[in-house]
Amino acid sequence: MIWRKEIGGYIQLETYQRPMLYDDAILLNNGRSCLRYILEARKINKIALPGFCCASVRNACVQSAVQYRQYSIREDWLPYQVKLAEDEWLYVVNFYGQLSHDDIKSLKDKYERVIIDNAQAYFSKPLASVDTFYTCRKFFGVADGGVLYTSSYLKDDLAQDESFNRMHFLLGRFERSASEFYDEYLQNEKQFNDGEIKTMSKLTQNLLHGIDYEHVSLRRTENFCILDDAFNKINALPLRIPQGAFAYPLLVENGLEIRRKLIEQKIYIPCLWPNVLEELDKVTAEYNMAANILPLPVDQRYGAEDMEYIIGVVQENI
Repeated sequence: MIWRKEIGGYIQLETYQRPMLYDDAILLNNGRSCLRYILEARKINKIALPGFCCASVRNACVQSAVQYRQYSIREDWLPYQVKLAEDEWLYVVNFYGQLSHDDIKSLKDKYERVIIDNAQAYFSKPLASVDTFYTCRKFFGVADGGVLYTSSYLKDDLAQDESFNRMHFLLGRFERSASEFYDEYLQNEKQFNDGEIKTMSKLTQNLLHGIDYEHVSLRRTENFCILDDAFNKINALPLRIPQGAFAYPLLVENGLEIRRKLIEQKIYIPCLWPNVLEELDKVTAEYNMAANILPLPVDQRYGAEDMEYIIGVVQENI
């Protein structure tokens, strides 16, 4: 008898058994692979993208030989005066989880050929017949992972990704400071630029089976509400309270300057769309949002005391 499974030796990472949110989806290695999967499975040739969008989305279209154009969004985050060509698709980003299910259903009814990017709305459930995808590492302590819902499938067998060599910056952040491993984090992000479409790694799947999703969603929502109570009167954005929020988007004047002051006090506020600042004119709404929205952290690592500290620091610097 030939037994091919290793038995004994040192014990590896535990295998987690909790239910995984979206376990019935197509599990891929990252969000960009999800988009490319849709583009190639649907045989999409043309797509309309929001101008307020990261460069990686356009790169995915280029990699899949898809022509793209850009459209503007309104203050309610919805497409503004978009008319699709006969064979064109509409790419919609659910910014900060601000689009409701009714918003998405209306877009589907109006445009039919719609792709929803829920990278910032992990707890927004997909609507039937609407191609939808999620990015795991924006919400959880994993190095990669994408979740895709679509009714169109690629025929080719996909290789499975591996994540063990990407975990060092996450393990380091767990025991030390974020700044010490920030360069490794950036290197991990760059790995996705030119990668092929792969299925989700066994390691990432395992870690996602260890998460208490109810706790994560509740904590993020509670933190969002605390910040909204403090800032809703000065926030230039009209907001709805999303379930399991990605971040609290606070739109103020001089956002870039305030962001630098917060970082000096170890409140790390990213500029999520730096390419917009380079590509668009300063008078555009997209430039204003990219420069002046402060995506304040609300994730599951923090509680009410942390939110009160953030409120105090922001108020001192506005």
